[in-house]
Amino acid sequence: MANIGFIGLGIMGSHMARNLIKGGHSLFLDGAWPVPGDLREAARVMPNATEVASAAEVVILMVPDTPDVEKALFAPQGVAAGLSAGKLVIDMSSISPIETRLFAKQITDLGCDYLDAPVSGGEVGAREATLTIMVGGPDAAFARAAPLFELLGKNISLIGAVGAGQTCKVANQIIVALNIEAVAEALVFASSSGVDPERVRKALMGGFASSRVLEVHGERMTKRNFDPGFRIALHQKDLNLALDGARKLGLALPNTASTQQLFNLCKGLGGEAWDHSGLIRAIERGTPQERSE
Repeated sequence: MANIGFIGLGIMGSHMARNLIKGGHSLFLDGAWPVPGDLREAARVMPNATEVASAAEVVILMVPDTPDVEKALFAPQGVAAGLSAGKLVIDMSSISPIETRLFAKQITDLGCDYLDAPVSGGEVGAREATLTIMVGGPDAAFARAAPLFELLGKNISLIGAVGAGQTCKVANQIIVALNIEAVAEALVFASSSGVDPERVRKALMGGFASSRVLEVHGERMTKRNFDPGFRIALHQKDLNLALDGARKLGLALPNTASTQQLFNLCKGLGGEAWDHSGLIRAIERGTPQERSE
């Protein structure tokens, strides 16, 4: 069993940490971040990330955004200051592929291995250890991390070199966002036509329109349950990565851009912390009932 440092115990990270503990590993947590009470009892809380890295063989990061990863790694009392040759750093956050490669270079210069391994599957996947894990990095480091990934997810893929995992995750977030937008349009169309949108959703689950988004987020929409889940603010961050990357590559991502505008409208409605299925509220703003209010 391994000594594992884990930094970032939010909605996703806390469940992932619990699953590593269930797998028999010893966890060292950074007390500079909020630590749920049950994990304080089941793991060792260290005063900072440097102490976490010193105590651990493997350090896993699961924080919100690119600047958070940079801070966790390289700020004073960060992970890098506690690393020694032969250790493994795994960033499971969803961040910029370009910055990922820069971070990896600084860590590998210390004689350590680095993997980017963002995930998909939301809170349910994190809790039930069914996450999809998209990995970038060397084959040997991936083989070393595989037993840990198997405690966290079911669909685990080495995509390519460092940064490839983050590129795959951005692609995933494009597809998820556009599917949420499509489901929202369909259910608003049904409701505005006087048809029960939940019955429509269930009927479509048996046809070619069936999808995981229709199953999970469509039900959230019909039940009006917009507690996250995955916050709109985080999906906006991921689509910004997609659109920024597209500009640098000279690509047009028109539907990604329009869906980002709908997320921006949700933010304007005070919905930055809604689950991303709350995008339906932006679509509903265009209905006759909403326009008359």
